[in-house]
Amino acid sequence: MKRPPSGGRFVFRARRGMLAAMIGTQNIFLVGPMGSGKTAVGRRLARLLDLPFIDSDHEMEVRTGADIPLIFEREGEAGFRRREAEVIADLTTRTGIVLATGGGAVLSPESRQHLKSRGWVVYLETSVAQQAERAGRTRHRPLLNGGDPRARLEALMVIREPLYREVADVAMTTTRKRVPTVAGQIVQAWRLAHNAG
Repeated sequence: MKRPPSGGRFVFRARRGMLAAMIGTQNIFLVGPMGSGKTAVGRRLARLLDLPFIDSDHEMEVRTGADIPLIFEREGEAGFRRREAEVIADLTTRTGIVLATGGGAVLSPESRQHLKSRGWVVYLETSVAQQAERAGRTRHRPLLNGGDPRARLEALMVIREPLYREVADVAMTTTRKRVPTVAGQIVQAWRLAHNAG
């Protein structure tokens, strides 16, 4: 039998394959505010589990041929939310995926129902300070244009946090945590929740 390369890569691949087999066709959906790390954690988690990763905002941009700020500019927030709900309704019918949702995806009652009934939902919690730091690095956040971004983030959380908690099977803080750490903790929480050893 061949010896594994340095670093025990054979062992890692076997473990990753076992995790994918345990999860099977179940979906993992990530919800949370902008700047909570849904995309970065989702990508890492998908790699750990050998599952496809989808970002609902990116998927919307691909389908419309327009970026998020342009959709907001042309159709307003109401038009954007309609499109977002359609994308969530479609993506959640897939099986065996890791899906990162937009920060406001939980505003739609239909989307909340699809998320709760079609997958295991992880709420990525983070502080408003961390949101402001991370979200402030990009102009790709139309809801933060103009005014005081921190005050806006606090106002959004008042409305959205109860909705994140409503749909979540588990909440995981990302404040001052590295992406690999959070992804690993999600895997552990999934195993615990599903008695997967």
